[in-house]
Amino acid sequence: MKVIIKPIVTEKMTELGEKLNRFAFVVDKKANKLQIKDAVEELYNVSVESVNTMVYAGKSKSRYTKSGVIVGRTNSFKKAVVTLAEGDTIDFYSNI
Repeated sequence: MKVIIKPIVTEKMTELGEKLNRFAFVVDKKANKLQIKDAVEELYNVSVESVNTMVYAGKSKSRYTKSGVIVGRTNSFKKAVVTLAEGDTIDFYSNI
């Protein structure tokens, strides 16, 4: 099972990373906090202090087009916000 799917790089998370040393990831829905902590520590060589998780439900969306109404759904996902130890940081832009 691949625990970490992708990092979340938004303005809000960039600011949290700079101020509070917190970073967010989209993770596998079945992953628990211990698995997420181990995966982040192994992947980025940092020490994790805490992990907060939240599950986002998919929402129904509809839009009106020339050919009629298109109805769909956004994906549901699990998000983990990881607080790192003092002095540790993750640079998502290093390998571009």
